[in-house]
Amino acid sequence: MLRFVSFGSGSSGNCYYLSTATDGLLVDIGVGIRALKKHFKDYGIRLNSVRQILVTHDHADHIKSVGAFSCEYGVPVYATEKVHNGIDRNYCVLRKVAPGLKKVITPSETLKIGDFTVTPFSIPHDASENVGYQIDVEGVSFVIITDVGSVTEEVRRHIANAHYLILEANHDVEMLTNGPYPARLKQRILSASGHLSNAECAKAIAENMTEKLRHVWLCHLSEENNHPELARKTVETILRSYGIIPGKDIQLEVLKRKIPSGVYDLIPAVEELSLF
Repeated sequence: MLRFVSFGSGSSGNCYYLSTATDGLLVDIGVGIRALKKHFKDYGIRLNSVRQILVTHDHADHIKSVGAFSCEYGVPVYATEKVHNGIDRNYCVLRKVAPGLKKVITPSETLKIGDFTVTPFSIPHDASENVGYQIDVEGVSFVIITDVGSVTEEVRRHIANAHYLILEANHDVEMLTNGPYPARLKQRILSASGHLSNAECAKAIAENMTEKLRHVWLCHLSEENNHPELARKTVETILRSYGIIPGKDIQLEVLKRKIPSGVYDLIPAVEELSLF
């Protein structure tokens, strides 16, 4: 049984957990190490179940506690060479990843990591480098695409592969445009190496999903330029305009910024998804 938990999604800290009966991994650790330990205890998850860490990119909200967790539990960290170098340079990472725990990955090169078959793929974003992940295990394709400035052909291809999808819906364009951010920051967010809007997220799903997609979680919502209900309604409205009915054709949820999600069982053979 494959299980998924989000321990945080947004600029306050990102961290996602996937586990089988015998293996576990974290994608990004941008939440505080004490908070993460508390979440694990609250959910009855053993810390030593995490046997590998995947990193998307080197912005602080994705890597703050990567070194601390990796060193404390001896867990290898998989990232591109540029991202590893970025982690070493980032002053927000107080404890760096030990050289012996660094594992270098290359976009588009699939590798077997424990129970998981992992394919990193390039994502446009203004970090040293950024990748999404397609994680295949037990007949499930789980795809994570966060901090993505534009929808490339590679991004489209992996959305089409997904049974379960985490996709960024960072901002509402009108809220961002009329909000308090300085013009330069607004331009950065709206650029092709910035972040996806709610509408761009919805179109990416609608235009690339296949009949095997079961569940979508919207991630990395802006606290200042978005709202969970606005994101959900915007995405749902656009999906419906394509003839896709959330709640019937796919499940659609918004991941909270600072509050962990429930524990989701990801089941390959049936369409139901259980939340406990």
